[in-house]
Amino acid sequence: MSGTSGVHGGRVRVLIVDDEPGLTELLSVAVTEAGWRPYPAADGQSALRVARGCAPHAVVLDGMLPDLDGLQVLRRLRYENPRLPVLMLTARDALEHRIDGLAAGADDYVTKPFSLEEVVLRLRGLLRRSGAEETRPDGSALVLGDLMLTEETREVHRDGRPVRLTAKEFELLSLLLSHPRQVLSKAQILDHVWSSSFDGGGNLVEVYISSLRRKIDKGRAPMIHTVRGVGYAIRPPEDGR
Repeated sequence: MSGTSGVHGGRVRVLIVDDEPGLTELLSVAVTEAGWRPYPAADGQSALRVARGCAPHAVVLDGMLPDLDGLQVLRRLRYENPRLPVLMLTARDALEHRIDGLAAGADDYVTKPFSLEEVVLRLRGLLRRSGAEETRPDGSALVLGDLMLTEETREVHRDGRPVRLTAKEFELLSLLLSHPRQVLSKAQILDHVWSSSFDGGGNLVEVYISSLRRKIDKGRAPMIHTVRGVGYAIRPPEDGR
């Protein structure tokens, strides 16, 4: 499977394996809105058939299926494509299943109930790391207004002037720029940047947002905005909001 075959035109293919029709439909809509193409399957055997036909770039896989165990499906998918990114869906109380899934090679997992935004965020990260979805068509930079972040060189410029960021500040800014104008909650930011949901994490996000503002927005039209009770969003200066 080519690493760049799915970059443009909604051609990133996401296999969605879940036996709940309502959830599968919601996930399919979320995947479509993200610009990708969903391929649903209701059980393990059909998932394997669909995978052989569509050669997915990523898989959303429920751990509990009516025929094959989710881990069996994971192992068979990985046998055919060892580098295929797999996001597992697990019940909140199924800690052992989550551990088994990660041990079996799942790249990430989300626990039910989950937000569709969280699933899309995690999928986007997996697709980028696998090379199936580039950051931009030229694969090099994220640009919003007069702010530019270059991932390959880990450089940031605002109005043509360099901005020095720590590693975590860079990751936080990269996350915000990957979702311009979209409000991200503290939980989403904490989970994506720190891969954690420990107590006090909300304060950690506030501290880093404040530090990022001082470096990005000080003396300039603000780009990083707080949406009270919801989270944070980055918008171009001309939005004026």
